[in-house]
Amino acid sequence: MLIDTHSHLNFNAFKTDLDDVIEKSFSEGVWMINVGTKYETSRKAVEISEKYKKGVFCAIGLHPIYSASDIVKIKTDPEEGSFLAKKEIFEKEKYRALAKSKKVVAIGEIGLDYYYKPKTKRKFALFKEKQKETFLLQLELALELKLPVILHCRMAHEDLLELLKNFQREKGKLSGVIHCFTGNWKEAREYLKMGFYLGFNGIIFKLNLDEIIKKAPKEKILVETDCPYLTPPQAKVERNEPRFVKYVVERIAEIRGETFEKVSYFTTENAKRLFQI
Repeated sequence: MLIDTHSHLNFNAFKTDLDDVIEKSFSEGVWMINVGTKYETSRKAVEISEKYKKGVFCAIGLHPIYSASDIVKIKTDPEEGSFLAKKEIFEKEKYRALAKSKKVVAIGEIGLDYYYKPKTKRKFALFKEKQKETFLLQLELALELKLPVILHCRMAHEDLLELLKNFQREKGKLSGVIHCFTGNWKEAREYLKMGFYLGFNGIIFKLNLDEIIKKAPKEKILVETDCPYLTPPQAKVERNEPRFVKYVVERIAEIRGETFEKVSYFTTENAKRLFQI
């Protein structure tokens, strides 16, 4: 058994064959957590998960690109949904209502993303501030609901680490995972010290993350696909699916010098422990 801890079957990329993709994953012993990026996709993730008695779970949250898209116009992938990322204000009550579903196992994906940034320093400062404000509101909701967080971080590890440390010192300890980890070992070590897990997906076939994968304690490693994106080359198709998480496990096993079975076991147990599934 494997658990894909970060999938997006709630995106348009799967609108014509969603059920088939899920059944194929089940046939290969793969469970999944569908992750929201805004209210629309969070609601969809809940709807999908509630169709299945077991094996399909969800997370709800507002991705950072939507909290400041009035400052920078960002084109989203049509496989997700709308063409332009429209600004969305985080409405805690709406997400709290979604969280009443027993299939909601995390708040995410939330965090910071400085990849698309304004050209002026003044606008960039405002851009970062809006993302931070939305992020902190969602951390508060996670703490209130006693749910782990699924964290998105792109070109923002310094700020994310600072925010997390301050939040945990002032408000309380959080649990969660750094989704699609692409930082360095120093940054990884700081997240691990705070008790966070590291999530690895098909990006490990593009970037050299061997040092982190080797050094990370097995109790803190999760596997994911981020489907429909970051397809492992072994899949030989363009669109990623939860069942292709096996290729991520194979690569981690190779890097760590362990068996596929061992990595499958500890990553699955880690997912069950963090997300209480």
